[in-house]
Amino acid sequence: MSAQLRTAIVGCGKVTDLHASALLRLKESRFTAVCSRSRVKAEHYAAKYGVKAYTDVGEMVQKEKIDVVNICTPHPVHKDPSVAAMKTGAHVLVEKPMASSLEDCDVMLETARIHQKSIGVICQRRWYPPAARVKQAIESGKIGKPVFGTVNMLGWRDRSYYDSDPWRGSWEGEGGGVLVNQAPHQLDLLQWYMGDIDELYGLWSNLNHPYLEVDDTANAILKFKSGAVGNIIVSNSQKPGIYCKVHVHGENGASVGVQTDGGAMFIAGMTNILEPPVNDLWTVPGEENMLKEWVKEDSSFFLGLKNPMEYFHERQIEDFLQAVLEGRPPAVTGGDGRVTVEIFTAIYRSTRDGKVIKWPLKPEGD
Repeated sequence: MSAQLRTAIVGCGKVTDLHASALLRLKESRFTAVCSRSRVKAEHYAAKYGVKAYTDVGEMVQKEKIDVVNICTPHPVHKDPSVAAMKTGAHVLVEKPMASSLEDCDVMLETARIHQKSIGVICQRRWYPPAARVKQAIESGKIGKPVFGTVNMLGWRDRSYYDSDPWRGSWEGEGGGVLVNQAPHQLDLLQWYMGDIDELYGLWSNLNHPYLEVDDTANAILKFKSGAVGNIIVSNSQKPGIYCKVHVHGENGASVGVQTDGGAMFIAGMTNILEPPVNDLWTVPGEENMLKEWVKEDSSFFLGLKNPMEYFHERQIEDFLQAVLEGRPPAVTGGDGRVTVEIFTAIYRSTRDGKVIKWPLKPEGD
């Protein structure tokens, strides 16, 4: 395979521009085509970026000899274009979450296995310097074994947000609410930091969005296979949107954490990031005084970026393209993406059944 991959995007919506800008800039990419069920949308984005327009994924991959396809469709329709792309010869990078159901995840993973293709899932917050610093502290043993991990995501989505696309706010169109759309980044960080999950008890609610079918708030208690415990609180019910924090506490009493988002929450194609991600908690012995310096350093770097979301999407897309060229797994695999779907599926099932949900989760087939 050449040192440059022929790349394409499926799905022409609000997040498409983030992927297109990366595929145009990265030296590993030759951005070649876009595909949408809407011929009008496909032709609009094709003209915008100087690429070919298609309405059929398989035809696009075959005719243009595409190596990598980025999937930017709504969550419940990630499976079909992913499967079509892999069956016709392309590797696949999927926007978060991997899918809205475990059934879809497993079909995608099995297709990747059969056709020997890589599949990755966008979780670009792993590339935030303060988020990576937490992972490095855990791996180097600075807090001992992680024993307690928490996610606190308090945000806000108003009526105009849900009206901005016809698929938002319904089980059929979106596959869920805050758990499926806003929380996956933080759920991914929690499982990345804490390791394999053993069981979960959770509840979801709709507190102040009566015009939605889906959850605007959820919470859960987790037990990890290591014996550690965790807590998840996520919500779209706090004006104007406050913060997203992931904290990890270690057996030696030290704690580390990252605030991934602050102020009103970022919405792709609609708003900008208000506050830079920073380490908001750090009590590692001998490093307590580093926090102010890191906050200053990370804030300066982040605010100096022309478009932070484009930059960090680009870093993950770059890793995926390099992984394909090098024949290695990407930093965030399809298996990692499935874990996030397991977490929100477990909360939905736990609420429905009123009981603890054990791992691993399997599709229910209905």
